[in-house]
Amino acid sequence: MELIEVLDNNTAKDFIKVNVELNSHSPNYIRPLDKDVNEVFDKEKNKAFRFGEVKRWILKDADGKFIGRIAAFTNKKYKNKGDDVPTGGVGFFDCINNQEAADMLFDVAKHWLLQKGMQAMDGPINFGERDRWWGLVVEGFDPPLYCMNYNPTYYKDLFETYGFRNFFNQICFGLTVADPVQQKFYDRHAACAADPNFSAVHIKKNQLQKFAKDFTIIYNKAFAGHGGMKEMAEPIVQKMFQSMKPVIDEKISWFVYYKNEPVAMWINLPDLNQWFGELNGQFGLLQKLKFLWLKKTKKCSKFVGLAFGVVPEWQAKGVDSYMIMEGAKTIQVGLLYDKYEMQWIGEFNPKMVNIAEALGTYRSRILATYRYLFDRTKEFKRHPIL
Repeated sequence: MELIEVLDNNTAKDFIKVNVELNSHSPNYIRPLDKDVNEVFDKEKNKAFRFGEVKRWILKDADGKFIGRIAAFTNKKYKNKGDDVPTGGVGFFDCINNQEAADMLFDVAKHWLLQKGMQAMDGPINFGERDRWWGLVVEGFDPPLYCMNYNPTYYKDLFETYGFRNFFNQICFGLTVADPVQQKFYDRHAACAADPNFSAVHIKKNQLQKFAKDFTIIYNKAFAGHGGMKEMAEPIVQKMFQSMKPVIDEKISWFVYYKNEPVAMWINLPDLNQWFGELNGQFGLLQKLKFLWLKKTKKCSKFVGLAFGVVPEWQAKGVDSYMIMEGAKTIQVGLLYDKYEMQWIGEFNPKMVNIAEALGTYRSRILATYRYLFDRTKEFKRHPIL
């Protein structure tokens, strides 16, 4: 077997090919857009390079056939609650069902991280934000959501046999849109709706600047400082909302206000992979035109939850139910989609898990974030409960 470091455009293209060749036989595999993977490793596109660095390797067998890949990275901003050792990351792991090959990939990443002063490695994680390329699928091997990892079932054994241990589980929740909502949601909605100071509106493309500002306020109050999440700067959110504009469905993202102050948000998008999956990883001019055609002619059957938050002073007061039921008047009554799936919630956040389960959801898939301590005598601790 031969390890090859990714050093130029040709090997960067091979890094993409490994994922395609090792997974394309699976009927549920959806090839990611090449640009979304490449941007992770682009210093001009990925702000994580300000705080760390990355290396990538490809593994070939004796016949020169691709049999694996891995990336390793450091990031000074990467911290989890309770961490007591500097921790690096590994991600974009692919491998044939061969422990020797997997060990070679994990070893090269570990040795590089040791040289960088790390004492542990988490994986598979992203060199950047946690909403993309985070976690190993261990249950629910359905077609992946946009920018979500997909892997065969045997990857779990490759990680655990090497010595990785489960640091925390990432739970996704699904439901059928037409199913009735529990009565308590109607009751809590009615209590809030009786107060004329409450209002709920769906997002509007011609007011994205306003909604981006409101999102920033809610997000930073509700999430910053929890589970390693950082504050989001408004210019970043403005840019994010503008980038989402072509795929926004106005009727499925909702905000709640109290006396015109933003107090809750529920951000959703169509399941983009139902369209992107037909572009074979490319997104040039022809593919963009095809995407627009697909968007107009091919119904998307699922919408996906990206963010759900209530500012602390309004939590546990029925605001979440008010927002959901206001949205349901449009989404459920109009049967705009058949299925709904929420992006992952860490099991270390039982409050949010309980909110998701209270909707009558089922656990659609579970991903796992693993940790490997370089000092094998050190006590392993899972992510603490928030």
